[in-house]
Amino acid sequence: MATLVSVNVGMPKDVPWKGRTVHTGAWKEPVTGPRLLRRLNIDGDGQGDTAGHGGENRAVLVYQLASYRHWAREFGRDDLAPGMLGENLTVDGMADDEVCIGDRYRIGDAVVEVTQPRVTCYRAGLRIGEPRMAALLVAHRRTGFYCRVLTEGEIEAGQDIVKIADGPEGVTVAEMDGLLYLPGHSPEDLRRALRIPALSPGWQQSLQSLLDQADGTTEVLGNSGLTGVPVRAPDWPGFRPLRVAATHAESRHVRSLLLVNPDGTPLPEWAAGQSITVRLPAGPDRAPLVRNYSLSNGPGTSGYRIAVKRESAGTVSTYVHEHLDVGDVVDVAAPRGSFCLTAGAEPILLLSAGVGVTPVLSMLHHLRQTQPTRTVWWLHGARNGAEHPFAAEARALLDQLPNSRARVFYSRPSATDRIGTDYDQQGHLDPDAVTALRLPRDGSAYLCGPASFMDQLGAALQACGLDPAKIHAETFGARSAITPGITGDGESGPPHRPDGPAGTGPTIAFARSALSAPWGSSYGSILEFAEACDVPTRWSCRTGVCHTCETGLLAGQVSYDLDPLEPPAPGNVLLCIAKPAEPLVLDL
Repeated sequence: MATLVSVNVGMPKDVPWKGRTVHTGAWKEPVTGPRLLRRLNIDGDGQGDTAGHGGENRAVLVYQLASYRHWAREFGRDDLAPGMLGENLTVDGMADDEVCIGDRYRIGDAVVEVTQPRVTCYRAGLRIGEPRMAALLVAHRRTGFYCRVLTEGEIEAGQDIVKIADGPEGVTVAEMDGLLYLPGHSPEDLRRALRIPALSPGWQQSLQSLLDQADGTTEVLGNSGLTGVPVRAPDWPGFRPLRVAATHAESRHVRSLLLVNPDGTPLPEWAAGQSITVRLPAGPDRAPLVRNYSLSNGPGTSGYRIAVKRESAGTVSTYVHEHLDVGDVVDVAAPRGSFCLTAGAEPILLLSAGVGVTPVLSMLHHLRQTQPTRTVWWLHGARNGAEHPFAAEARALLDQLPNSRARVFYSRPSATDRIGTDYDQQGHLDPDAVTALRLPRDGSAYLCGPASFMDQLGAALQACGLDPAKIHAETFGARSAITPGITGDGESGPPHRPDGPAGTGPTIAFARSALSAPWGSSYGSILEFAEACDVPTRWSCRTGVCHTCETGLLAGQVSYDLDPLEPPAPGNVLLCIAKPAEPLVLDL
């Protein structure tokens, strides 16, 4: 019979880390006497990052005394004590390879049910000073596990832990953790795990993604249970030369380019909403610069069309407008991106502003080709007719979609703009306008435009009743950062070269952030280098486990300091454990 060795609690606090501040509840200390175990936590306890910890399915974290002994031997330490790995309950017994998801236990007056393994992040080793801990917990099959509280009650160190029910299917905590984080992902084991009612919804969603991938339901590479997005292998590595076959002035400041194969053969198809990265000799002394542009024509056509808005201080956009012409050659990386239409029959809502029209215009082409009777709402905002790119093309496509509805907003229409013909309403496409339209609540929405436009309209769509999971957004530049627990993030300035002397290593180009800088040997990983450049990054474990940092590698090769527990998808890189082996171009 297992025993409750220690009850550990602690409220969130700010902890210094690598020049930043982490708000975390990982600092737990043993308490004496009884404590009330409630539905969401133990009295006196709290979680700092409720996106990754806490809630009904992760109310209490359990870790084993035997695992502390294991780590003491592994690290040659004698200072590891209960609570140091952030657990609420330190137990004698209940090994990860014995406890099953769905098992129920009585502790004192309380009853708990096992819901999932611990999801490891960098904070797992923050207190004990072991940066590798997130990866080691998984690799050594010693993660610990979360429980939900079925019956609230008082618990106290020294009490027996009595098993009162077996979880269905007999999937141990260690097996469940390996299903998600380690190679293999047996379809039979995935189906068995998904039959467990107690398994937390997040894990159910991840395992279902892996099952769809294993069954071939989705065209996905890598670990879709961790990345959460479909990843196809790029159609070619690095860059290849494409020829400018046509150019066109789409509005006062937007110029389009049609790029084709120099030998006249068709280019590989792409998914509506995807983008390409181009490399142009637009820098000082014709130094190559890279930029990312959405494709705006219909998938299946012979070439790739991009549209470039001329910016007053835009080096590359100025080069495109002033120097590129028919017959010129451009280096292009293969189409990428997960901002794509989902299969289904629900209404589609396409919302854009300015040159953000490009990816949703491609979606409109795709809908006309494949689902012409699907219900489509087209909402677009522009300053006036002179600054409304692809206006005639969009109107022509909408005329071929019998179940389409359109609403075009001009904030400053000119005297020649005709209401009811060129535009539908004066003003901005803003939350009030979205609310007034009474859009279908069961639709899937796709937004592209400035960050504030997407933030505000995304919130308005949620307020109108749309499922947040069906609201998709694509920014012009870098994606929003994911930096769990870091306080004050988002206050840095635009991306820039790192402070101090320039590095002497290979150049790393961040395509979405419009920045290139030479690598410095003092950085532990590409992730750390990107952070020094204030390039928005996404990460959690920082040890190659969670794949949150998985990013498109558009060109170049990397080396890994730690071998990933599972490699990223072909054409991608795990930033947190990688270093450049040669010049790189990253989709970041």
